[in-house]
Amino acid sequence: MLVNNHNLDDNTQPRLKELISTSSKSRKKWLLIQPKSSTSMMVDSGSVSMPLNLIMVATLAGKLFDVTLLDERTGDVVPEDLSAYDVVAITSRTLNANQAYRIADKALAQKRIVLLGGVHPTMQIDEALTHCTSVIYGEIESIWDELASDILNGSMKQIYRATQLHSMTTMQRPDFSYALNSQNAKRYNSRIPLLATKGCPVGCNFCTTPTIYGKSYRYREIDIVIDEMKYHQDRVGKQNITFSFMDDNISFRQHYFMELLNEMSQLGVNWNANISMNFLYNPEVAELAARSGCDLMSIGFESLNPDTLKSMNKGSNRLQNYSTVVSNLHKHGIAIQAYFMFGFDDDTEKSFDAVYEFIMENRIEFPVFSLVTPFPGTPYFDEMKPRMFHFDWDKYDTYHFMFEPKKIAGQQFLASFIKLQKEVYKKKAIMKRMQGKPLNWIWLANFAMHNFTSKLKPEAYL
Repeated sequence: MLVNNHNLDDNTQPRLKELISTSSKSRKKWLLIQPKSSTSMMVDSGSVSMPLNLIMVATLAGKLFDVTLLDERTGDVVPEDLSAYDVVAITSRTLNANQAYRIADKALAQKRIVLLGGVHPTMQIDEALTHCTSVIYGEIESIWDELASDILNGSMKQIYRATQLHSMTTMQRPDFSYALNSQNAKRYNSRIPLLATKGCPVGCNFCTTPTIYGKSYRYREIDIVIDEMKYHQDRVGKQNITFSFMDDNISFRQHYFMELLNEMSQLGVNWNANISMNFLYNPEVAELAARSGCDLMSIGFESLNPDTLKSMNKGSNRLQNYSTVVSNLHKHGIAIQAYFMFGFDDDTEKSFDAVYEFIMENRIEFPVFSLVTPFPGTPYFDEMKPRMFHFDWDKYDTYHFMFEPKKIAGQQFLASFIKLQKEVYKKKAIMKRMQGKPLNWIWLANFAMHNFTSKLKPEAYL
């Protein structure tokens, strides 16, 4: 449920303006909910990121309605009695879909207007409709005027889906007070979420982004992004703060990306982002990223098998560039959170050995390993559905075994997967990878992973 915040004076339909004026004496009350997950793995544990998607929904809805935001991940409790609210709106990934449905069912039973949005309801509309009044397909800002009018009118549609996605030029600064005023706000980490672009035209077959946004790519004006950063510096009261870009692929347009980094280099902030390899082989990109305050890039290396990369349509990943990308970033002091996926049909025992050698030789600071998970609504899910062991959404956390690869038996596969993690996070391996690098949270994350991986057993992934 990511949103752009509209200026009601300029962009609101005449009928909605009329309804706003007539309903000002009795503002409807919204409850926005970020559900927790029930996975046994290290998801939603420790400190968590502020839920930018719901903060932006709250900012938008707050112009018309009284809004309360609850985040179950921080310990907020959804009340049993929901009669104080007219609208209960819940965002959901596949991982927490069952929890979202439980809350939605309770709200429906109490005759509330129930909205389900986010990735999973978008990908599984028919399923989601059995638990709510309406499904918000994709982003809410592109259908906001229609939705708000219907709520004020008391006449709801089952599905709200935009015929055209709005430009990001009208996106305004989200109001973080909706999250920070929570009694459990101390559970949020200090990294401030930020959005500069939306979409990713690459179209990996396991990714949900193309379904939600098509293959469009939209971006905010750079001066607006910079102004938002300056606002947070003033709000926090210091210059050196850390931003986490929540973009799907912030580096897709190199000119925009480089211009943004150049402007950021004047601010004195730190930042990190999920980023593709598109231009990281270019040493100028790494140099400018470092100068603009980048301390970590999260990169989906995914695999060292060229057949696997081809099968997933990961065109931006070229094996011949992997070591160059790492070298460029390390030369400028940028740490790497490297994602690797296992369980594709081309994986063999050698796949684990190759990844281990790459990590150790290149001294990757923070390797993250996951199991291939075909998410509903993606081409890969349709392809693999006949081979899936189950459809228990609670286990769709990328850490549960979903199907057996063709070239390695399941028992051996899991044994090798666990062995790789234990070897990479042995204390000796940590010291080798991290020697000479700054003492910061990445060291702590490595030793937390040492404690976690040392106790892993195959049944944890079943």
